[in-house]
Amino acid sequence: MRCCILYNQPRENALADELDILDQVEWVETNLKKAGIETYRKGITNNFMNEISLLADEKPDFVFNLVESINNKGELLYFIPALLNMHSIPYTGNPLEALFITTSKFLTVKLLKNEGIRTPESFHISEYRKFEPGKSYIIKPVWEDGSLDITQDSVFVYHQGYEEKFMNLRDSHWIIQEYIDGREFNISLLTSNGRPEVLPPAEIVFVDYEDRPKIVDFKAKWEENSFEYKNTVRRFPGKELEESLRKEIEVTAIKCWDIFSLRGYARIDMRVDSENRVYVIEVNANPCISKNGGFVAATENAGYAFTDVIKRIINDLNR
Repeated sequence: MRCCILYNQPRENALADELDILDQVEWVETNLKKAGIETYRKGITNNFMNEISLLADEKPDFVFNLVESINNKGELLYFIPALLNMHSIPYTGNPLEALFITTSKFLTVKLLKNEGIRTPESFHISEYRKFEPGKSYIIKPVWEDGSLDITQDSVFVYHQGYEEKFMNLRDSHWIIQEYIDGREFNISLLTSNGRPEVLPPAEIVFVDYEDRPKIVDFKAKWEENSFEYKNTVRRFPGKELEESLRKEIEVTAIKCWDIFSLRGYARIDMRVDSENRVYVIEVNANPCISKNGGFVAATENAGYAFTDVIKRIINDLNR
C-alpha cells in the first residue's frame, strides 16, 4: 500500500504549537513503514484546493490525515476532508462532519446538551448580561485547539463592568463558559472493529496551583521552561480512580464517540467538580499523536505498540 501523509505546512517563524505537527509526521511515518506501508509527505498551505487536486492525480491508496489547521486557522481544517471526499480519496481519522462540528466549541456544546451530556454553560460575548456577579468564567477561541490564545488571565470572576475587557471581540470567534474548578481528565479512544475502546484515563495534576486557575493554558502545553508546563503533570491513576467515577467517565466518552460519529481515534477532555459530577469540556477529533503526546501516552499505558495502533486507525478509513 502507498500512503500520503497529509499535514499542515508550518508557517515561517512558527511557534511550538504549530511546529508540533512535524513531530507527528515523523512518528506516524516511522510506524507506517514498520507496518510495511510505502509513504510520502505532502504539506498543505493556503493553496490547498490545488494541492488536493494534484494529490488526486497521484492516486495514493489512502491519506493519513494529520491536518490540524490551515495557516494556523482551525476553522479551515474541515476543507481538507471535504476535498478528499470530493476526489474519492480514502483517509484516516474522523470524517468531515465530525471534524467540522467538534472544531466549533459552540456546535459541540449544542449537540452535547441536546443529547443530555453535562457540559459547562456557554455564552456568546454579547450575552454578558446573563453572567452572575461573583461567578467564575473562562474565555476561549471558538475554533482553535492546542490552548491557542488561552492564558491564566482567560479565567475571570465576573463583576459589572468587566465586560468592557472583551466587548471588542466577535461572537463568531470567542466563547465564554462557566469555569469548572475541579479535576481534569483526558480520555483517549481508539477504534476497535468499528467501535471505540476507552484507553486508560489520564488525569492532569495541577501542582502548587493554590492561587492559580487550574487550566492547561498555552504555556502549560508549549513553553517548557514555564511554571505552567513544569507543574501540570499527566498521570494515569489506574486502580486509584474510584470505580463509579471511572464508569461514568467511560460511558460518557463512548456516548461522545457515538453522538459525533467519531472514527479512528479521538480524545475527550472532562472536568470533575467537587461533587463528582462529570462535565465534557472538549471533544478532540484527530487529537495530537506525536510521540510525547497524551494520546500516545494512553496507548502505551494500555500496552499497545504504536504500529498496531496505526493499523487499527487504517482499518477504520473514510472511503
